[in-house]
Amino acid sequence: MKNITSALLISSLVVTSACSTMNKTTSATEIPAPDASLASNPFMKKSTLQYQAPEFDKIKVEHFKPAFDYGMKVQLAEIEQIAKNPDTPTFGNTILAIENSGEILKRAQIVFYNLTGSNTNPELQKLEEEYAAIFSGLSDKILLNEQLYARIKAIDTAPLGAEEKRMVELYKTNFEIAGANLSPENKAKVKKINEELATLSTQFTSRLLDARKNGAVLISDVKELDGLSADEIAAAAADAKEAGHEGKYLLTLLNTTQQPLLQNLKNRATREKLFKASWYRAEKGNADDTRDIIERQARLRLQKAQLSGKKSFAEWKLQDQMAKTPENAMKLLAQLATPAVATAKRESNEIQALIDQQNGGFKVEPWDWNFYSEQVRKAKYDLDENEIKPYFEVSTVLEKGVFYAAEKFYGITFKEREDLPVYHPDVVAYEVFDNDGKSMALYYLDFYTRSNKNGGAWMSNFVEQSHLLNQKPVIVNVFNYQKPAAGKPSLISYDDVSTMFHEFGHTLHGLFADQKYVSISGTNTPRDFVEFPSQINEFFALEPSVLKNYAIHYQTKQPMPQALVDKIKKAASFNQGYSTTELVSAATIDMNWHSVTDESQFKPTLEFEKNVLAKYGFNLKEVPPRYHSPYFAHIWGGGYSAGYYAYMWSDLLNADAWDWITTNGGMTRENGDRFRKHILSVGNSVDLNQAYKDFTGRTPDIKPLLKDKGFITK
Repeated sequence: MKNITSALLISSLVVTSACSTMNKTTSATEIPAPDASLASNPFMKKSTLQYQAPEFDKIKVEHFKPAFDYGMKVQLAEIEQIAKNPDTPTFGNTILAIENSGEILKRAQIVFYNLTGSNTNPELQKLEEEYAAIFSGLSDKILLNEQLYARIKAIDTAPLGAEEKRMVELYKTNFEIAGANLSPENKAKVKKINEELATLSTQFTSRLLDARKNGAVLISDVKELDGLSADEIAAAAADAKEAGHEGKYLLTLLNTTQQPLLQNLKNRATREKLFKASWYRAEKGNADDTRDIIERQARLRLQKAQLSGKKSFAEWKLQDQMAKTPENAMKLLAQLATPAVATAKRESNEIQALIDQQNGGFKVEPWDWNFYSEQVRKAKYDLDENEIKPYFEVSTVLEKGVFYAAEKFYGITFKEREDLPVYHPDVVAYEVFDNDGKSMALYYLDFYTRSNKNGGAWMSNFVEQSHLLNQKPVIVNVFNYQKPAAGKPSLISYDDVSTMFHEFGHTLHGLFADQKYVSISGTNTPRDFVEFPSQINEFFALEPSVLKNYAIHYQTKQPMPQALVDKIKKAASFNQGYSTTELVSAATIDMNWHSVTDESQFKPTLEFEKNVLAKYGFNLKEVPPRYHSPYFAHIWGGGYSAGYYAYMWSDLLNADAWDWITTNGGMTRENGDRFRKHILSVGNSVDLNQAYKDFTGRTPDIKPLLKDKGFITK
């Protein structure tokens, strides 16, 4: 997942640079001078660390509020100068001037939103809620400014270069999507809606973090944990102790519906307890319940879209995406749903047959699926997840797998940097070197789950690439792997391995950014393109030379036997009916929440979701959506509203592109350079449908995706 770190960044292309180049002679507006209290604030000037990496050893919670307040005053003055400039509008005095505004604010925001996601505390949460509507209002003051919009429309693009023309086009589109061409009355309505939506999104995230924490399952008798490894039990004991329940065991929740421990828990009652804790975490009618927020957000989004002349929020949201329309997105989901559900039914029958064979005496339920599907996998492929895990130690997977693949395909290398300050003791920093040996970026890793960290995994920038600003990327990947007990190795599943390769794919997209301007640099692309570079990187996890290099037993130091490798590959399409159905059903829920065209079509959250699943044929109760509406953070607390389909759209691109790569020589430096040139380095500086054609020479075909998932054989 590519994380959006700022409410401003979600809604606009502006407020994204780290430099201010205002010409004070163009307006009587004065840039306010900072008062003495800001002198020691680290956000007032660029970091002196390499590549402007955040000075985490100096940054304190109390620095954010004054940096926000002063930074907003400065940016508003800068924007007023631009809007009132009497000179003929040009790229330099309008687009570039907007792009380069808000230096101090951006610097503070980008650190702030990374911390609120990965290492928050009550003070940060309070600030996040306080400033959500304020930042939304600032964005509106820029995007709904009639004078700015008029200047953008008046720019003569004929003499401009390709990137500059693209910037003018995107700024104009972005202002119009925001409502710059609306009547004053409707602009006022949009501003009010945006402020409330920003507050609601922050409240949702805060409630969900509490729901995840409070939903953890406390176990008193270790016998109820039969099936878990000694390390997993030790970790649960450590979590319980930290939560004030010494002598007991705490099973913490991840953000997804299914929980990893369900795969090994033999006690069916414990499995049911853990699954239901996950499913019902945010619908208990208590302070953590998110349903009122969800329903209000959905209505406000519809109102906003219709004020902008669109029938639905999805139609409004997709107009600048690769899919272009909700109908195109739903067409792809339907193409995947039919074979996925059919395959899931066959998988369910196999699981039920095993339960019956064991005289279980019950019908398969969601909390049974992972436990018994693992047994089916063992029976069909003689593959045991516990047999695999000893070969996947976190640091080895990273350095000898993820880094090794990047070096082989792209020629880049990594060196650990213990001298750089970090925001938590678990965080590790690396310097990245290009294929010519020159330093090109800094990269931070935050592996382990914490009670003050959002669930899931993501990539963010601390500093975004820009030739104009002489900025090189500073990137962070955040994960939620279970931290091992002291002195124990951190062993992860193959799914976790895939996640690491996936998130590093986003990192590669950011590392290879090669643009003048931040707004079109790196991962600042449409939602349904941004997951493509990350998902294709997952293929490298099973590439023979890469797997051989990192799949090393943590005790014996021996590589994974070829027989076990073969089992993993043969089992690659196993459970694809289930995994695809849970994803496509979640995307369908998202698209339907945001395709409503009349408020009377809304129902209470649980009823609405139930009706959607029934309408589109997701009628297997044992295969729940990957995200249930009350904890669907991607769409209610993140930037994926009407956009969760993007994972499948990107999957279409990545399967077709990998098919091209394997057909044309595989994992060669030549192919790596080609992928870097046409996909990873273009940012949003070109038409991305054309960029894809430039790489493969064709439009994407769905057959490689269906074949990859095992839905077809040819």
